Amino acid sequence: MAEGSVCCRRPKHLAVWQIRLPLPGIVSILHRVSGAGLFLLLPFLICLLDKSLLDRASFEEFREIVAHPLAKLVLLGLLWAYLYHFCAGIRFLFLDIGKGLDLPCARKSAGAVVVASLTLTAVMGWLLW
Repeated sequence: MAEGSVCCRRPKHLAVWQIRLPLPGIVSILHRVSGAGLFLLLPFLICLLDKSLLDRASFEEFREIVAHPLAKLVLLGLLWAYLYHFCAGIRFLFLDIGKGLDLPCARKSAGAVVVASLTLTAVMGWLLW
């Protein structure tokens, strides 16, 4: 085919911000992002665990760190990432066994993941704050 023909023309750039991804696709991407975030912040969590278990002085240092509002926001974000990753993981386990593959059910389960993770984060955050 000729290089200028309609079927061979390719876009010179991909307008990522103009792509409208459906909710199940967003849930899938956020599942990966939350998993990567949890993995990358694992050293921070292990450091906090170490400070809380070492001795009384380091436990008091741990309490000071966790009492800071910025640390609370980071921990709340980690809590959301964990709960979201957990809820989405359960959804993907059901998809793996062939349950909920039709489009209306996939959309409902994706919405349920978002609502459940935000609700659980709000409840747990309120209890822990």
